[in-house]
Amino acid sequence: MMQIEPVTLTGNVIRLELLQLSHAEDLFEAAQEPETWLYMSFNPSTSLQAMRHWIDEALQLQQSGSVLPFAIIDQRSGRAIGSTRYLAIMPKDYGLEIGWTWIAPSVRRTGVNTECKYLLLRYAFEQAHAIRVQLKTDSRNLRSQRAIERIGGAKEGVLRNHMIMPDGHYRHSVYYSIINTEWKQVKENLEEKMR
Repeated sequence: MMQIEPVTLTGNVIRLELLQLSHAEDLFEAAQEPETWLYMSFNPSTSLQAMRHWIDEALQLQQSGSVLPFAIIDQRSGRAIGSTRYLAIMPKDYGLEIGWTWIAPSVRRTGVNTECKYLLLRYAFEQAHAIRVQLKTDSRNLRSQRAIERIGGAKEGVLRNHMIMPDGHYRHSVYYSIINTEWKQVKENLEEKMR
């Protein structure tokens, strides 16, 4: 059976460490661009209290074993610049999802997201022995779709009216996956992008 253990994943640009309430102030500061939350089901950027509540909920889900949330730490400054998580963890079926990923606007297009996905995928396939990693995004979020395709995600389809968003919009979710037999090529492509 696949096991996802609490772990710190370290790269050249970022470090993924377990999300804690101590990250709240940095994350609140990093989360202030409204566009970041346009396609998310909850917006924790409205107040420091809302960010703490969002972190607390993630930690409660971690206790259930269905989620493993991370803070994305900038290696140079030591500050949290975003967050990501493993979710929909299915130990028996050796599968999981990477999601809830967001980063401060100041670090977009800098390699942060690429290294983040690389670290998460490498751990999932090489340490946890996953056979499938899925990613999903709102059908309106073309930037996210391009980013997932850029790292090697194969588009599988769309779940229509999948979620009701905070503004009442019926979200269609676009699903992607990477499977274990594709990991070697995806890994090589990501390593080339990070050079």
